[in-house]
Amino acid sequence: MNAHTHPEHPSPQDRPARLTVGVVGTGRVGPALAAALRLAGHRPVAASGVSDASVRRAAALLPEVPLVTPAEVLARAELVLLTVPDDALPGLVAGLAETGAVRPGQLIVHTSGRHGTAVLDPARRAGALPLALHPAMTFAGTPVDVDRLAGCSFGVTAPDELRLAAEALVIEMGGEPEWIAEEARPLYHAALALGANHLVTLVAQAMDLLRTAGVEAPDRMLGPLLGAALDNVLRSGDAALTGPVARGDAGTVAAHVAQLRAHAPQAVPGYLAMARTTADRALAAGLLKPELAEDLLGVLSDGGRP
Repeated sequence: MNAHTHPEHPSPQDRPARLTVGVVGTGRVGPALAAALRLAGHRPVAASGVSDASVRRAAALLPEVPLVTPAEVLARAELVLLTVPDDALPGLVAGLAETGAVRPGQLIVHTSGRHGTAVLDPARRAGALPLALHPAMTFAGTPVDVDRLAGCSFGVTAPDELRLAAEALVIEMGGEPEWIAEEARPLYHAALALGANHLVTLVAQAMDLLRTAGVEAPDRMLGPLLGAALDNVLRSGDAALTGPVARGDAGTVAAHVAQLRAHAPQAVPGYLAMARTTADRALAAGLLKPELAEDLLGVLSDGGRP
């Protein structure tokens, strides 16, 4: 998406000026965001990263940008992206503020889903402008990540006076800003993890089971099915539920669990937990008939044994 044609793009006076950009933590996210900002006219000038993978990502996405210490990144950049793991963020912010690395008027942006702007309070007290911009996207650590930002929603949290600037930066990266209240950040992040991270686990497990069942190309089999299921649920919510649990086929569910116990016992707890949740939602949506739900829930409560 071209930011300058976005129907809700802030007026010119609300757009951030062309900024020098620094990245602290060249994991999968930071280099992609900095590369997207470069396409919008900003100028990446410094990055920090120590692992071999971090160095390779920086070289691929931010060529000619020097790798320096975190303090030096802050010394060179007007906009600093803190793209480190959630649990490392509080200590990093506190350390940078305590050592005097933070400058008044500097934009300090973190990309943690869990945290809002409170985690940046040490930097704010040093005069920085705090922003929380979390892309709701999974990253591979390759140049394709920049393309995936087009139309990607960002969870945005910022002080009211910085809201327009925060939203403008997101739009310049090709994203769509979605305002998240400070106190709602952990719930927002839990929702994304439930949907995206667990989806990877479920699909990988399903592929393993199909291989065990003799399917030579489980990815080809699952692709159209899962694509349709995802499209249906995004359009229709619980009305998209299908399958033996939603139908109340207790005997089929029991047979599933018996096969899982025999061939993949590690998959049984997850199957039972998701089946119980599916049954509850199908019952609440009126898809599962109460008279069938009793037998089904009985099977599930007994660990899948009829």
